[in-house]
Amino acid sequence: EEYLQVDFDKAAFAVSAVLHPSTYLNKILLGSEQGSLQLWNIRSNKLLYSFPGWNLAVTTLEQAPAVDVVAVGLVSGHIIVHNIKFDETLMRFQQDWGPITSISFRTADGHPVMAAGSPIGHIALWDLEEKKLMCQMQDAHSTAIAGMSFVPGEPLLVTNGADNAIRVWIFDGPGGTGRVLRSRMGHSAPPTKIRYHGQNGEQILSAGQDGTLQSFSTVHEKFNKSLGRGSINKKKSKKKGLKLDTMALPPITVFASEVAHQSDWDNIVACHQGYITCTTWNYQKTSMGAHKLRPEEFSKHKPIDIYATAVDITSCGNFAVIGLSAGQVDVYNMQSGIHRGCYGKERAHEGAVRGVAVDGLNQLIITAGSEGLIKFWKFKTKELVYSTELSSSPSGILLHRDSGILGIAFDDFSISVLDIETRKIVRTFSGHYGRINDMTFSPDGRWLITSSMDCTIKTWDLPSGCLVDCFLVDSAAVSLAMSPTGDFLASTHVDDLGIYLWSNRSLYSLVSLRPLPADYEPSMVTRPSTCPVQDVDVAGDEEKCDKMIEYVSPEQLGEQLVTLSSLPESRWKNLLSLDVIKKKNKPRELPKVPKSAPFFIPTVPGLIPRYVAPEEENTQSKLVNLGVLAQKSDFYIHLEEALSTNEYTAPLNLLKSLGPSNIEIELRGLSPEGGGSVEVMLSFLRMIGMMLDKKYNFELAQAYLALFLKLHLKILSSEPNLVGEVSRLSKQLEETWVHLQTLFNQSLCVLTYMKSALL
Repeated sequence: EEYLQVDFDKAAFAVSAVLHPSTYLNKILLGSEQGSLQLWNIRSNKLLYSFPGWNLAVTTLEQAPAVDVVAVGLVSGHIIVHNIKFDETLMRFQQDWGPITSISFRTADGHPVMAAGSPIGHIALWDLEEKKLMCQMQDAHSTAIAGMSFVPGEPLLVTNGADNAIRVWIFDGPGGTGRVLRSRMGHSAPPTKIRYHGQNGEQILSAGQDGTLQSFSTVHEKFNKSLGRGSINKKKSKKKGLKLDTMALPPITVFASEVAHQSDWDNIVACHQGYITCTTWNYQKTSMGAHKLRPEEFSKHKPIDIYATAVDITSCGNFAVIGLSAGQVDVYNMQSGIHRGCYGKERAHEGAVRGVAVDGLNQLIITAGSEGLIKFWKFKTKELVYSTELSSSPSGILLHRDSGILGIAFDDFSISVLDIETRKIVRTFSGHYGRINDMTFSPDGRWLITSSMDCTIKTWDLPSGCLVDCFLVDSAAVSLAMSPTGDFLASTHVDDLGIYLWSNRSLYSLVSLRPLPADYEPSMVTRPSTCPVQDVDVAGDEEKCDKMIEYVSPEQLGEQLVTLSSLPESRWKNLLSLDVIKKKNKPRELPKVPKSAPFFIPTVPGLIPRYVAPEEENTQSKLVNLGVLAQKSDFYIHLEEALSTNEYTAPLNLLKSLGPSNIEIELRGLSPEGGGSVEVMLSFLRMIGMMLDKKYNFELAQAYLALFLKLHLKILSSEPNLVGEVSRLSKQLEETWVHLQTLFNQSLCVLTYMKSALL
């Protein structure tokens, strides 16, 4: 909550620096643009003292290790070490690099040193005992030093600047100068293109408007590395330094990388903005490569209006394919940098090349031109195989090599998906209202994720051809990349230095992939941040998601379809083999109860005492037919009722709930010998007929009927009513089976052809 508010007249005292002096309870020291300083008590809201200053704007205030002593940085480059208790100036230093941006004191390790930062990235180290400059650290940052702080009690200085870098310097060498111990840095200008490098999904290559190519790790920041800035001549650039470098190349617009052979030669090719020469980079050495790739006719002079627009590397890492704005498509060897040919007689396309892609086996190369043509070329012979005209001018293409599908983004904001095997467009999506910036496929090729200048990121499901996810961001996504492992989606945004990682929720929670309605309004999603965000209650959303995805499958999808039951095979497959199973499981001897021994063992009278032999018990049992006495079962009663109601659902459900042995007992009990009747047997046959008519529980009908015929074949042949019902069932079975057999034969024929034709 707000504790106190103090208003100042900006014309008389515009606050430019604030400091709480050490041991000064409830007091703050304010510096102004007019040069004066004021000491305030914030508890009583009173001005305690005004310092006249030095008639120069105060840029920074820093507490010295000594009590009552403060360092004041001025806009002129002066540093005043001032005692605020007695209002006396103790020391005065001057830097020639412009205003003082930050000050820090080295404390508690025996070195009285003061560090001061400048707007051009230099740091000056001043010896406070001898009151002179000790050393300079030039180009500590490429831009102004924003802040610096010595670690208390250690020879470590932490600095950061507007170049989006933070560095830790250690002072352990001779002369008092520091060297970089650790550093973390990102792009100093927004990234323009990101792509995952390798198949483990742990490195993201990023090209920025600052002209650098960097690698960011999704595991830990200590694995980040910078591949440096593109340069026409690396040796001259090193001599001149960053500030005076006139050899720097423009920012990278498009690049391609491949892991194969990355330890042998360069494995990254990059196109630069408005520049015809493409550069190679080496990921292993984290530096720019040795080759500059451009057509031979432009080796002596550089054209103004022709530049590289598209690039791709073969999956083997041996060749780079580069498309130019003049319509040329050239192939270069990655190891030697030698030009290996071009496509077309003079050029591949009439218009500018908007995209190039090579398939996974180096058989085909696909090129897209701004005149609205997609062309397929043989990679080795450079012959044109096929050409198709598109509905609009393409703005970019992306190939998913594993599945052979090509995503095409158009200038009219629509997207098409082309199958490179059949060379036909298989899906068309529309729904973006701005230029499509980038596309990426999921690893399995089922999703196509697109970003547009309308600030939406959309996920299209290719098998169903529907939009399954869409969300809004506050700044349009410039580039997208899906992890090869499918766990993250990386994005970069307009005027934003960071790379954002979005988690794939379908990997760890229930996500509805139903098509979104046509009038779906996407919600604004805040971008991921490093700051802790308040926990949002997502329980309601999860419940809604569960309700959406809850789906009960009907018992039968269609009346014409033969539907099987969902019962396990053990319930019906062995019904005909129950007698064999019982024989196998029957014990060889009945279990005998051990006879208890008498206390006195009886003996046979005679001269030689002998024990009485034990009497053998008669263990034979008689089978009694209790069919007449047996009670009617529930199944039997339901079948009797069905004779009048013609409703067989209840007896069928009851039979489905029983095990194989109980099913056999129930069917045995239907015959007159087992206590049943001919009418109930007729009712059972009608139940089987109903199952065959409706074509559901098809395998159960077959199994139950087979067991019924096995048990009651003699009775069936002697009863004319039952014979008529069985003959009607026989026709039904034959019709259904002939239809099924035809379908099976057709499927087997197609499968056999596919196996033999494609091998």
